[in-house]
Amino acid sequence: MGLPPGTPELKVLDLLVSVAQTGSLGRAAARHGMSQPAASMRITALERQLRLVLLERGPSGSRLTPAGIAVVDWALPVLDAARALVSGVAALHADQQGRLRIAASMTIADHRVPGWLMALRTRLPEVKVALRVGNSSQVADMVRGREVDLGFVEGPHAPDGLRSRTIAEDELVVVVATGHPWARRRQPLPLRTLAATPLIVREQGSGTRDAVWEILRRSAETTLRPPALDDPAPAVPSAGAPKFSGGAAGRIPAQLQIDAEPAPPAAELGSTTAIKSAVSTGDAPAVLSRLAVSAELDDRRLISVPLEEPALLRRRFRAVWLRETPPVGPAATLLTLAARR
Repeated sequence: MGLPPGTPELKVLDLLVSVAQTGSLGRAAARHGMSQPAASMRITALERQLRLVLLERGPSGSRLTPAGIAVVDWALPVLDAARALVSGVAALHADQQGRLRIAASMTIADHRVPGWLMALRTRLPEVKVALRVGNSSQVADMVRGREVDLGFVEGPHAPDGLRSRTIAEDELVVVVATGHPWARRRQPLPLRTLAATPLIVREQGSGTRDAVWEILRRSAETTLRPPALDDPAPAVPSAGAPKFSGGAAGRIPAQLQIDAEPAPPAAELGSTTAIKSAVSTGDAPAVLSRLAVSAELDDRRLISVPLEEPALLRRRFRAVWLRETPPVGPAATLLTLAARR
């Protein structure tokens, strides 16, 4: 329901209350930083709007009429409510300036966020930070749902519908138990062998899983790429031989081109800690952030397996936010600190 026609402005009601409190139109005008003629014109306009005489003006000054006294009594709680509204909004702004809600994927939360927050505390000691942790997909959903001001995710691509900034790169390593055959390898492991091996992986939505899966999928596709054009064409196939696509040069079975995927996972677990435990006690490898396994590699609870192309096993850390609410205040400061460290 809208306000009724003829509702007066709060400022002129405040002026009328000042006349009642000071006992003078001139003193009320001075309180509001205006001339007495200007204040008189405002009160006259209010009287016309309300169709009431509010002030009795005379040579000795002005005083409220009975109608004016009644209007002042009604105006006082309205003005108090308006002041409470303005004060509450100011408090909200002050609270937001002193509060920062962030979310981070597990690897970033465990190994990067603590350092960022220490640096932020040095720069802005009054800011209170609330941190939520999930996988990269969950963090992106928190940002989209306005549950947090800023998110930090892993993975091969920025989440759909969000602005992003790359803040770091992360090295991924293949790890196995000390008794695994790969722990004694003298030659670097081909990516195609890794792609063909069932791995222990994170759950769907994990940035680590998405990054590893995309790298291994590309490796599987490369493995199945057609030979060069100058390769000799095969002889006429015998009955029952698989049909190949791509003409004489593309001697790749059609079904292999369609199924160029890494081997199915050996297991899907919900945390890096669980994966490390499973790898150390089992016979399946995993691909994890070097940040997450540095302690296990140092004391040789896990063994890092060298790859033929180690540079391929890298992924990006990104900050993400809503398009319409770019980072400002403490969020912008944290983003700057994260990109520097």
